[in-house]
Amino acid sequence: MSLTIPYHIFPLGDSAMTVDFGSRISPELNSAVMKLYHELQLTPLPGMVEAVPAYSSLSVHYDLLYCSRHRPAEQTVFEWMGELLDKRLRKLDYEEIIPSREVVVPVCYDISLAPDLEMLARERNLSVEEVIHLHQAAPYRVYLLGFLPGFTYLGETDERIAMPRKMQPSPVVAGSVGIAGRQTGIYSLSSPGGWNIIGRTPLKLFDKDREPLTLLKPGDIIKFVSISKDEFEDH
Repeated sequence: MSLTIPYHIFPLGDSAMTVDFGSRISPELNSAVMKLYHELQLTPLPGMVEAVPAYSSLSVHYDLLYCSRHRPAEQTVFEWMGELLDKRLRKLDYEEIIPSREVVVPVCYDISLAPDLEMLARERNLSVEEVIHLHQAAPYRVYLLGFLPGFTYLGETDERIAMPRKMQPSPVVAGSVGIAGRQTGIYSLSSPGGWNIIGRTPLKLFDKDREPLTLLKPGDIIKFVSISKDEFEDH
């Protein structure tokens, strides 16, 4: 069965293009993105340098010099590459299921590691225990990595613990788990950030000396499990 989700291909500078399936967070749209991503990993387009998946879009970066030399004379590089990408999209089997890797992520929700947990509980008229339970209740899809190397965007949280991003960023420690809107995310490195921090994982999401560099990847399914402060420190 061919892909039936509407899409739009547009240039991204002079050496990349983006295919957009819709401006919303959706497992269905992200499944289409990941299907195309895996297809391009197996059989790259001519001159393709990298494919970068996001929530509901995918960007293809290409070697402009190579493509300029190999494109048909009557087409621009973007027209040629866009046509090749469009042909791939029309042949995609949307019904084919791409297996997802399931990863358990331990999180310590101790208040000493969760500076915004009590505030979020008060704002949402919940107990701290209820917030923790709701945060762990369902698996989360890794939609994309970004902002920092290995920063993991996950969705979607239970609407009862949704919380707007902070107006003013504050220092955040690597491994911190936060909530912004109905997204939950994990900070891979220490950085200023505006997410509401409700816990921390001892896992190292980004390691420049490890291959692959990032622990998690788009398409993974994450399950949070609670650990004690002692377990966190002993990890």
